[in-house]
Amino acid sequence: MLSTGTPAQLTEKEFQNLIKKHLISENAYLESSNQNYDKYHALDTEILFEFLETTQEKTMQELKNIYGPEYKQKIVKRLNAELARRSMIDVIKHGIKDYGKKLDLAYFKPPTDFNAKLNKLYQQNIFSVIDELNYQDNKRLDIVLFLNGLPIITMELKNQDTSQGYKDAIKQYKTERSPNEKIFRFKQRSIVNFAVDKAEVYMTTELKGKDTFFLPFNKGQGKGKAKRAGNPTVAGKIKTHYLWEDIFKKDQLLEILQKFVFIDQEEDIDQQGNLKQDEKIIFPRYHQLDVVSKILGDVKEKKAGSKYLIQHSAGSGKTYSITWLAHRLSSLHDRENNPIFSSVIVVTDRVSLDQQLQETIYQIDHKLGVVAPIKKDSHQLAAELNAGTKIIISTIQKFPFILDKVSDTKVKNFAIIIDEAHSSTSGKNILALKESLSLEEAAELDRQAEMNSDDVEDKINKELKRVQSLDSLSFFGFTATPKPATLELFGSTNQAGKKEAFHLYSMRQAIEEGFILDVLENYMTYKTYYQVNKKIEADPEFEKSRTSKEIARFVSLHPHNISQKTEIMIEHFRDKTMHKIGGEAKAMLVTSSRLHAVRYKNAFDKYIRDKGYKNLKSLVAFSGTVKDDGFEYTEPKLNNGIPESETAKEFDKDEYQILLVANKYQTGFDQPKLHTMFVDKRLQGVNAVQTLSRLNRTYKGIKEDTFVLDFVNEADDIKNAFEPYYDLTKLDSDNIDPNQMYTLYDEIMDSMLIDKADIDAFAHCYYENDSTEEIIAAGDNALSHSTARIENLSKEDKLEFRSQMKRFINLYNLVLQVHPIKDIELHKLNIYLKFLLKRIDVETPNNVDISDKVVLEYYQLENKGQQSIGLIGEKELTGPALGSGSYQEEEKEHLSVIIERLNEKFQTNFSDSAKVAIDQMKNKLEKNNNLKKWAQANSFEDFKIPVQKKFEDTVVESYNENTEFYGKVLNDKDFKEKLMDLIMIDLYQSLRAE
Repeated sequence: MLSTGTPAQLTEKEFQNLIKKHLISENAYLESSNQNYDKYHALDTEILFEFLETTQEKTMQELKNIYGPEYKQKIVKRLNAELARRSMIDVIKHGIKDYGKKLDLAYFKPPTDFNAKLNKLYQQNIFSVIDELNYQDNKRLDIVLFLNGLPIITMELKNQDTSQGYKDAIKQYKTERSPNEKIFRFKQRSIVNFAVDKAEVYMTTELKGKDTFFLPFNKGQGKGKAKRAGNPTVAGKIKTHYLWEDIFKKDQLLEILQKFVFIDQEEDIDQQGNLKQDEKIIFPRYHQLDVVSKILGDVKEKKAGSKYLIQHSAGSGKTYSITWLAHRLSSLHDRENNPIFSSVIVVTDRVSLDQQLQETIYQIDHKLGVVAPIKKDSHQLAAELNAGTKIIISTIQKFPFILDKVSDTKVKNFAIIIDEAHSSTSGKNILALKESLSLEEAAELDRQAEMNSDDVEDKINKELKRVQSLDSLSFFGFTATPKPATLELFGSTNQAGKKEAFHLYSMRQAIEEGFILDVLENYMTYKTYYQVNKKIEADPEFEKSRTSKEIARFVSLHPHNISQKTEIMIEHFRDKTMHKIGGEAKAMLVTSSRLHAVRYKNAFDKYIRDKGYKNLKSLVAFSGTVKDDGFEYTEPKLNNGIPESETAKEFDKDEYQILLVANKYQTGFDQPKLHTMFVDKRLQGVNAVQTLSRLNRTYKGIKEDTFVLDFVNEADDIKNAFEPYYDLTKLDSDNIDPNQMYTLYDEIMDSMLIDKADIDAFAHCYYENDSTEEIIAAGDNALSHSTARIENLSKEDKLEFRSQMKRFINLYNLVLQVHPIKDIELHKLNIYLKFLLKRIDVETPNNVDISDKVVLEYYQLENKGQQSIGLIGEKELTGPALGSGSYQEEEKEHLSVIIERLNEKFQTNFSDSAKVAIDQMKNKLEKNNNLKKWAQANSFEDFKIPVQKKFEDTVVESYNENTEFYGKVLNDKDFKEKLMDLIMIDLYQSLRAE
């Protein structure tokens, strides 16, 4: 047995030889050479004809008789044409016809041992390997694998011991390998391309230059909820050994090619009504291959009668996993070659799954009639079961009928796959019977109704208890967030006697691998949101803006005041959210009752209308009819006639930006453009996880982060809810101090690992419009200086410094969600660290590197005199404006906040008399016609200039009315400037509104 190597130092060539030797000596590959490779056709013609002559001697003799001495050239020409017309996958699976003669290009393992001839042909497949393949001109590939002379896999190998890793291999594929080169042509030649180092494996099925997208093909490391990205350490093995030892085994690779790989053809209609078609080769990710293989092995051993819980996070590619599993179970035989299941029944609430299953299985098998959707009644179900239809798709609502039918069939076994069952709509409840309720009463009634009603998962569990001992039924339940009852019913018993999932792809692993976003990364309670704004406004290092000044007044308002929270949410959306995701970002408000949803919808529409905001519209989602103040409301009525069934589709359009929901769309709703969630509902346990997870979908590679503003829940309660599913260490959002950025800034700069000159140079290159080679080189040099210093650190010090850089980026990113900081030095360091982190490659068990998620897209550096960072496309920063309620009441509350701020900062004790003084001074300024004209014609920044003089004049004029207060203003410059800042924004808005 050849040793597969250890983590000891290897050169890249030794790494390459290790893999090649294992494939030859242990996996029985043939070693071929560049002499056998036809560059023009990208085929190993020597091996190709060895396979054809050996397995199809009669057919080959007939083609020789037809073509004569040139038969090889003719066959290669025909093969090349068919590869271009169809695909490598289709040709391998179904062969080609040449002059009426069928040529098979591969043989796959028969489902039983009965057919000796097919089994012999299967054994005659030839796998071969060429290292240092000279595939075009002087270009070489480290390793290429061939099946019967057809190139199916390419590999670029890198070795950390020579200071390169899989990222360098990915870069090589993106920049040095062209999709137009024959061996890389999409569908026509290599099926999958691997970037491999000693620790990790990544893959792509289509080269697109710099836009090439690589997926991880890693096993994951750790166990349980702590399972994360990467690969485990195995004694005496290189971490990525499973690729060449297991995946590239002949039997395994042929099974993947036959049963897993297919071309997914997607059709979509854009907002202009145009039909778009997209094709992509689907090669299974490791966990998908692993779950199907392990289930099949267990079922083959135990046969029917077991239950399997598959806990796969969002982003796991669950639809593909279900499709592959259903297909494989439908043809699975036991060790005595008997079929195990008569039919496989897939239970789902997704109406599109039946069509997707049919199309995928046809791609894999070229068979029709394998899949039958149940669209009528239980009689149709019975007919399909009696007919032995291999795969039956039914809705969750028909689940009780399914159990009744299969339970009565004693002589047949059935596999039942249950797609993640969530209730995306709520039924009628007691609220519909009430004419008038307070918001508190409505929330409590809806809460009780929600607690006392079973969702779909609960109902399925109850139904299953009726038949849980039937040996004829096997159940396979897919869920990202299993309830305790589901775990108890479906779970496997571990060595400690506790129930656990049969297979796990954790939320943590999905986040670290980049398939979903971390919804807790930027999570803020209302209290924290206010406190961060307050701290920012009070600190002279930050540019002041009206957002922080206006938000201060909300802290004294009742937390259930819908109009005030409406203002906060809409203004936050306009200031922060709407610019995200390339301007496509959307938000969701989760309300605590249907009555809340109705009142919020009316408040949102009124506020948007009163402010005259264009391109901002909301939709509402709730079930049934709500009666409020003598009026009846329904979802379609409030949504201008849009049917309930169309709400999700309409929300996807650019016309609508905010969705207000009441116990609807909190589970099972997939809208990748959702960026921000406002929570005004008590969330607990799995419901909290499912609700917040509506944000976690990625979108076109441009969705970098998410944001949650929670008016009700405590951060610790949300963390505890996520704990069973996910355990990444988060920022403590209850103790965020924006000034900590300056502490971290100083610590990073004091390390003497980063030079300010390099930061400045890199920022200049980053914002330089003309990306010449000289500019790119200068930016690269600015990073390389720091990289060289950091590389000289010990591993422990390197980890610590990298962690410090991440803390800075995390905090900067979080504070940006609340307030548009205008600090040039912070922003430049943030940009520099983002790119520097990509160069610091050190193995670490710590948190995921989220540096790519840093918000940069709306900021720019301007070198026009004094530099500033501002919102692109915005003349001025906008923030919450005056509310829509009583002007006097709101002004009174605002004055209270101003006095509270002044007293806190300057240790004074002013009270009601000071409120009167401020009010009088503001009224005098408002009556100044010149200021009014200036406000209406200028930006806020320009408006402040003449106001300062008028402000001082007004203070002098008013001195005798309150000598104590105005004396403080005249004698304390800081106090005067603070007071002027606090009232100036109100003055500006009121003058512009007239």
